Amino acid sequence: MTDVRDSVRPAGSPSVGAARTGWGVLAVVCGALFLEGIDIAMLNVAVPAIAADIGLATADAHWVISAYVLAYGGFMIFGGRTADLLGRRRTFLVALAVFVAFSGLGGLADDAWVLIVARFVTGATAGFMTPAGFSLLTTSFPEGPLRDRALAIYGAIGAGGFTLGVVAGGFLTDVGWRWVFFAPVIVGVALWIAGRAVIRPDTVSELPRRGFDLGGAITLTSAMVALIYGVVAIGEGETATAGVVSFVAAAVLVGLFVIIERRVADPLLRLAVLREGLLLRSSAAGLLFIGAFFAFQFLITLYLQEFQGWSPIATGLAFAIMGLDMILAPLITHRLVKRFGNAPVMVAGLLAGAVAFTLALRIEGSWGYLDLLPSLVLIGVMFALVYGPLTAAATAGLDEAEHGVAGGVVYTAFQFGAALGVSIATIALVEGHAADADWSDYRRALLVPAIGAALALALGISTWVRTHRPAAATR
Repeated sequence: MTDVRDSVRPAGSPSVGAARTGWGVLAVVCGALFLEGIDIAMLNVAVPAIAADIGLATADAHWVISAYVLAYGGFMIFGGRTADLLGRRRTFLVALAVFVAFSGLGGLADDAWVLIVARFVTGATAGFMTPAGFSLLTTSFPEGPLRDRALAIYGAIGAGGFTLGVVAGGFLTDVGWRWVFFAPVIVGVALWIAGRAVIRPDTVSELPRRGFDLGGAITLTSAMVALIYGVVAIGEGETATAGVVSFVAAAVLVGLFVIIERRVADPLLRLAVLREGLLLRSSAAGLLFIGAFFAFQFLITLYLQEFQGWSPIATGLAFAIMGLDMILAPLITHRLVKRFGNAPVMVAGLLAGAVAFTLALRIEGSWGYLDLLPSLVLIGVMFALVYGPLTAAATAGLDEAEHGVAGGVVYTAFQFGAALGVSIATIALVEGHAADADWSDYRRALLVPAIGAALALALGISTWVRTHRPAAATR
């Protein structure tokens, strides 16, 4: 079977030119991942200003974020398989172009429904762009130290988007909330031009000769949208009925998807791939670790702004220290992976996260930046050591022709984890009453990221044991 890897890397031993092309691809896909990270992080800060300006009701303002998350998580696996079958470069560039166009439309919107539709389409195109970019990266570098280093950089840039986006959102919102949409347009156009230049075109002979599983795509995408909607609806205080109906619909759709995948000749997601390598374990650990982070960031943002009265810019600057992962990961993560392996480095990062969120449980009403600083620094260490090794472990042992769908599985887990973490943290914070939260409510709610990180650590350790056991048996 012809391998899709040749769409970005010549067959055989990589030449100096091919290596340079690989680093060029890395720069473009890192830029795209950073763009997606800052996009949603900036909106978190800008939503109040947006709602006030265009007349969006407070109860509905969350849909500016939720519409993006629904589509992003829902289309991820579909997007990954599309990249595997139709071409990674083609999928990436088309998705990036649509992402840019609808981000610009969001900046021009004067009506709430136009803005929400634009956010949904932007999220859907990100669902194609992220797994396509991820598989472009993994197929541009051979498995080993070079790929590990590239993934460490990729993970650091992606995590940096989450943290630095809050800072950028604060400054841009002060200038005017529409710049939160227009700034990604400028960056996106530059990335599209660079992508056309450095990513080798897909050719028909290099693509797998397979059909497209439309039934599987429709049922799985609908199931993911329903599942994430249920989580968001409950977390945002919607009726319990809406959440239950969404979960039931998601379960039925997953059942239909499994039936379809077992019968079609060319499934959207080969179910056996979930049992191969470490994809399922890595995705579950990713769900928990991202969920813990988003729950923590959400709670501390509310604590600083609503309880302590900090401005959005001050809050964003407080989180900026977490961006140290963008320095640590390129410098040390690949070296640690080369010496110890992906699983041990990932476990060390998950341990740093568990300690960070446990330290935050000591929160009191008088806490300021210095009290939070140890947790924020440890979170930067967590991202530096977890993001790259986790994604590398997810694709280990898989055929490169399935790296797109594998990336879709991992990043779907990330999105679902983010939605789940924020929703559970919201429920824990409010706990059935509408009064303003006291610092003791924040302490209770911070159990959510602490427990999530502890579960992620336990899963990481079990993954490490699984990867170590065969090696021990051969000694």
